[in-house]
Amino acid sequence: QVQLVESGGGLVQAGESHTLACAASGIIFRYNIMGWYRQAPGKQRELVATLTRDGITNHGDSVKGRFTISRDTQTTVDLHMNSLKLDDTAVYYCYALRDDGAEFWGKGTLVTVSS
Repeated sequence: QVQLVESGGGLVQAGESHTLACAASGIIFRYNIMGWYRQAPGKQRELVATLTRDGITNHGDSVKGRFTISRDTQTTVDLHMNSLKLDDTAVYYCYALRDDGAEFWGKGTLVTVSS
């Protein structure tokens, strides 16, 4: 059973930095891509950042230059968020794509940015 577990959500002040972590279980070496998406109230889920097994990153336009995705271990990816804005308030979901095409999602962790 594959599980993705996010941690690190909470209340943060605008302008501050914060880090989210995602821990994956299961046959982790088969993950081609791991990453983060987010969904703000009333909006569609959007890409935040992804990281391939080969280390190639892709960041969404709204977070480029502020957020960075990195691999902590073979089973953990972190999302480093800098210069947080009120618009960054959202539920952040961990995502993984396995090499057989199966997709997995975490349950999400809420980040609330306050002024």
